[in-house]
This record gives sequence, structure tokens and C-alpha cells, in this order.
Amino acid sequence: MATILVIDDSTSLRQVVSIALKGAGYSVIEACDGKDALSKLDGTKINLIISDVNMPNMDGITFLKEARKLPTYKFTPVIMLTTEAGEEKKTEGQAAGARAWVVKPFKPEQMLSAVSKLVAP
Repeated sequence: MATILVIDDSTSLRQVVSIALKGAGYSVIEACDGKDALSKLDGTKINLIISDVNMPNMDGITFLKEARKLPTYKFTPVIMLTTEAGEEKKTEGQAAGARAWVVKPFKPEQMLSAVSKLVAP
């Protein structure tokens, strides 16, 4: 079973994403911001990370840059799930290593489709 780390400072959004992922058969770890998420990157196999961009303590792009420094998570695919639709942020996210960009509000099917493309069976 694939494990997905979901990072968002909105509890309700984490719940929506978590329920959709669990319903599709994934195991989920939740974090409330980039700092919290980094503390969960403890060597556990994580198949995919879904992260918000704008969060307190550590934003999603800074988190992604930090996660890329850890050998275990250097190539873990990342989906940015955000209200940011601007090209500049998107380019910054892609430069940091984001593989997909899903803009909120999103449909769970849209997110699951991006997830299934990035999580190797």
C-alpha cells in the first residue's frame, strides 16, 4: 500500500484529502506545515507528498527544497495543492521539484487522477 504525506495548515482540507486518499486505498500521514512535515520524514517510505504552498512556520516550496536534501526523499514525487494559480509560483514550485500543481478548490477525482499518475503501483 502506498503512503502519502499530506501537508496543509487547514485541518478541514487535510481531512477531505485524507478521506479521498484512504477511500482509494492509500495510507496517509498528515502534517500541519512544512516544519511538522520535515519532522515526519524519518526514513519512513513515502510514495508521494501533497503539499499546500502558503503555510505558517514553513511554506510548501521551502519544505520541498529541504526535503530534496534528504537522500531518502530526493526523488519522492510532490503535488502542490494550492490556491496559487500564478505562473511565477508554479515555476518556483517546479524548480524546487514539484511534479504537479492542483489548484484549490479542486475535485477529489482530479487530485486522485494526479496521484495515480505519480504513485507507482
